[in-house]
Amino acid sequence: MSCKVCRIAASLPREVAPDIEWLLKQGHQYGTGAKLAGKLDYLWQSCSGILTEQNDLQRLICIIEASKDMDWIYWLLSDKERSGRDAISLNPGVNGIYIPQTSLAAAFDAESCLVNPLMARLTGSVAGLKQLFDRCGWKFVTERNDELKNLFTLITENKR
Repeated sequence: MSCKVCRIAASLPREVAPDIEWLLKQGHQYGTGAKLAGKLDYLWQSCSGILTEQNDLQRLICIIEASKDMDWIYWLLSDKERSGRDAISLNPGVNGIYIPQTSLAAAFDAESCLVNPLMARLTGSVAGLKQLFDRCGWKFVTERNDELKNLFTLITENKR
């Protein structure tokens, strides 16, 4: 292990022991393809307070990048892909985060602060994302919608 990785690991609180166990399993299972440096950096940022000091958009990007490292699909949906006859069909068994471009464009102000709730469709093991969202100061709320399954509102913890 490099010195930087050792310093980061040593600075993490005991509460992340399950995360460290998960990292070890990832390393054993995927070897160099596990992208452990990025995952460890995310853990350090989320535990050190650096992550919570970032703006809403940066923390959302952290969620997306960390979820992609955990083999989640991220797809920015065009209006055409989102609804109508050309809408893509989402597989509820696939771990995915699908955000409409129009919702993303309207969600943030010029300072990258969330000003409108961000709509997204989440599929797969959605409950597994809760801790990631929590650590990044975000949460998701299930929306009741008969037309669109797996619809969620993404908001920062300080937005109601």
